[in-house]
Amino acid sequence: MSTAGNQKGTSYIDAISQALWEEMERDPSIFIMGEDIGIYGGAFKVTEGFIDHFGPERVIDMPIAEEAFIGMGVGAALMGMRPIVEVQYADFISCGWDQIVNVAAKMHYRTRDAVPMVIRGPSGAGLRAGPFHSQSPEGWFAHVPGLKVIVPGTPYDAKGLLKAAIRDDNPVIYFEHKYLYRRLKEVLPTGDYTVPISKADVQREGDDVTIVTYGAMLQTALEAARRAQEKGISVEVVDLRTIFPLDKDTILNSVAKTSKAIMLYEDTRTLGIGAEISAIIAEEGFENLDGPIIRVSSPDAPIPYSPPLEDFFLPQVDDVLAAIDKLSAY
Repeated sequence: MSTAGNQKGTSYIDAISQALWEEMERDPSIFIMGEDIGIYGGAFKVTEGFIDHFGPERVIDMPIAEEAFIGMGVGAALMGMRPIVEVQYADFISCGWDQIVNVAAKMHYRTRDAVPMVIRGPSGAGLRAGPFHSQSPEGWFAHVPGLKVIVPGTPYDAKGLLKAAIRDDNPVIYFEHKYLYRRLKEVLPTGDYTVPISKADVQREGDDVTIVTYGAMLQTALEAARRAQEKGISVEVVDLRTIFPLDKDTILNSVAKTSKAIMLYEDTRTLGIGAEISAIIAEEGFENLDGPIIRVSSPDAPIPYSPPLEDFFLPQVDDVLAAIDKLSAY
């Protein structure tokens, strides 16, 4: 596999693959395990060719037993290795729930031992894969002290944040949005780089309304901001990048500038990331608000298979524009 910079742009999925390859070359204590990641190269071909280069001792095909191999990852991390565990679809991470939230997340609190492991999973909807292969589980884990939760929205961040996660001494949950895999390209630096965990990024500056978002919804927010600009409304777009720990300062500073806030997230509405950020703004930035905080999200329902129904289910640009227009009236 080539890790050289591509001046025509590197796709989101190739950025993730590059990060894994480069980190495995850099540190022999890093290994990957998961279902079909070796000989087959992964369900989405993220690790295609890895087993030929690194061998079956570092690219390990596992049976369909998420709880077992996530637990093995915790044990390997405690013994000084740096495991990367791939969950074939993020939905299946629930099978390893106990090992993640009751073992990995609490181990440092109990023993002061480091647990340097990354759990990766393709998350999100848009591929017409139905309710068992399309969920956005980041909110499940953002509630658990001891975990870091990352959801990158660009190829640059996908690579830099994955490298940072692999080098971190804490357990990190890394959700990569599969809808973005081959739809986004970006020219990446040719040298080694990381992106800091727990630091949001202002993707677009504006003066009238703030949209706080992450993952695939970043593209929806940017398109809505572009269309709002045509109507004379200046929209600032904040990409969280890390879901937990949250970068409160960047969020609050943006809202202090615009006085209006929209929370845009693909996950279902109730108790989602947008609800937490809304509470933070209400508690710590209320005096800066000139209108209500608006959440634009998916409804509290399973994700449908039907393409028209899935499109209806997911937040669309027009939904965001409606929220922008509502706030602009204040």
